[in-house]
Amino acid sequence: MYQNQKNITLSDILDLDKLKNVDKPIEIANGLPNECYINDNYLMYEREKIFCDKWAVVGVGNSIPNIGDAKPYDLLGIPLILVRDNEMNIRVFHNVCSHRGFKLLNEPCSLKKVIRCPYHSWSYDFQGKLVATPHIGGLNNHQSDKFDKKKNNLKEVKSKVWMDIIFVNINSNAISFDEYIKPLEKRWSKFINKDDQKLIVFSNDYGYFNLEVKSNWKFAIENYCESYHLPTIHPELNKVSNINDHYHIQGLPNRFAGQGSKKYEQPKKGNKQFNTFPNWEKSMLKNSEYIALFPNVMIGLHIDHFYIFWLEPLAMNKTREHMQVYYVGNESANGKELKELRKENARFWKDVMLEDVNAIQGMQYGRNSPIYNGGSFSSVMDQPTHQFHKWVAQSLME
Repeated sequence: MYQNQKNITLSDILDLDKLKNVDKPIEIANGLPNECYINDNYLMYEREKIFCDKWAVVGVGNSIPNIGDAKPYDLLGIPLILVRDNEMNIRVFHNVCSHRGFKLLNEPCSLKKVIRCPYHSWSYDFQGKLVATPHIGGLNNHQSDKFDKKKNNLKEVKSKVWMDIIFVNINSNAISFDEYIKPLEKRWSKFINKDDQKLIVFSNDYGYFNLEVKSNWKFAIENYCESYHLPTIHPELNKVSNINDHYHIQGLPNRFAGQGSKKYEQPKKGNKQFNTFPNWEKSMLKNSEYIALFPNVMIGLHIDHFYIFWLEPLAMNKTREHMQVYYVGNESANGKELKELRKENARFWKDVMLEDVNAIQGMQYGRNSPIYNGGSFSSVMDQPTHQFHKWVAQSLME
């Protein structure tokens, strides 16, 4: 299913004029055509242009916290390994033995010294170096003068960790990560600086949940970008922070989009509150921002906590959503006194995400209609969503 369709071009899958229409001014633009949500051949084209040519998210650092912790990840059929090496750095490798192409890991695990292939026991250290080739020269002969180990190390994937988010560039042809992330860091410099980024700590008790939804991954991004749906999909949230309290975010160059709120209230339980970021702009204490960093991660930044909502595409109409919540310092993230407050905060965000499921699944079902082909945008309410559509269309045609 996931093999590259080498002889199929984008024009074989969809009408390129429809993609060009996406890039028009919002008042006359159409959204991405149906094929971008229901065509399996398109999915493989998207894998190459969106997830391999760009910086994409494959996990978070807290899922492999210790030396030797390893986790397999499948990027639309491309098997990868995330591993914590001996110097506590995170590395990403192709999950395939250089000998006979056997898949090395199938489950998350804590390795002692090496990554060992289950087939012939070829073994690699946590830097990907081939260190053992049992019986390669015959029984009990583990060396061979005719074999060069250095040419058979694991193939490492270009990767970078930022705010505990693991990014990869499979094809090693994207712009540098520093250039990619610079516009967002600049925008958020009024809230957090590089030192503040080091303060975030994952909550081990109520810091993670995941949902599997019957929807294309793009619908989650589209939905996250706008506040237009607040009154109908999130009526309780809308009472606290309604549409009029929100503002659009459109990052230029076109790498992220989303929304912000001017009405964030820090959760309280009695006189207990979470710690806050120390360098947050004093005039913006009630601001919170919700940004989709293209292609597949959504980030929520608040004065007292930070969350990562990243997407694992499973199929054209199936996505696993991962939610990770972080706080400022270990006391807020894992201290006993704030446990109930963390529980309530996690429940709040899970309820919000569950409410969104019907919206994104409803759009997926609708894309099977032959009379719908992209739809239109509100020039006032849909600007961030249109920006994401434009990014996808432009990436496909590069």
